[in-house]
Amino acid sequence: MNTKPLLHTILSPGLLNLYDVNNSIVVIIDVFRATSTITTALFNGAAKIIPVANVDDCKAIGAQLNAITAGERDGKIIEGLQHGNSPAEYPRSFIDGKTMVLTTTNGTKLLHMALENGAAEVVTGSFPNLSAVCDFLANTNKHVILGCSAWKNRFNLEDTLFAGAVINRIKDNFTIHCDSSMMAEDMYNLHKDHMYNFIRKTTHWHRLSKFGLEKDLEYCVTPDVANVLPIYKDGALTVS
Repeated sequence: MNTKPLLHTILSPGLLNLYDVNNSIVVIIDVFRATSTITTALFNGAAKIIPVANVDDCKAIGAQLNAITAGERDGKIIEGLQHGNSPAEYPRSFIDGKTMVLTTTNGTKLLHMALENGAAEVVTGSFPNLSAVCDFLANTNKHVILGCSAWKNRFNLEDTLFAGAVINRIKDNFTIHCDSSMMAEDMYNLHKDHMYNFIRKTTHWHRLSKFGLEKDLEYCVTPDVANVLPIYKDGALTVS
């Protein structure tokens, strides 16, 4: 009997230790905004992106490599870093051929947790690269964990919406006995036709729109505007 690989959705980094990450592909999802920024920068020609968990490492590695340093905490650019976590900051005219060192509140933290827990492969996903993520996962024969970065370990809507969008497309390729995955897909199906309105209800919208980032957030739920697959290898994210 040909058994399909398993797919699970974790709704928060705080739940990662409940799952067997070994030999699984982990998709890091941080829609607002880390994984949207990562795919946009790579789509626009960035050579590589080095995700780091803390600010001091970001500064040190940036200086060592003469790289762009970027990051945020609580939605704001970190003092001492050159750039923030907005996809709009990384057009081709600026980022093409450059290396970026990035630290964020939630996404880069979960990425390092997945690696420490023995993930077979780590990729990053958001609506701007939805099709690239789905095509990759549909053609693998490994277990998959859709990892929502959430907000400081608390559930958020937008990352779960993206997990639901992925499941909606690739569920026939996997065995899914996972209530969080079922919930994610149901939520996506309920709101997929009015995403721009729905995201205005999220806590992240209220948090980030105060900084004038409404266009950023709409971009982050627009499918396939930066359709490449960032994959983690040898300490950096590059285009698969």
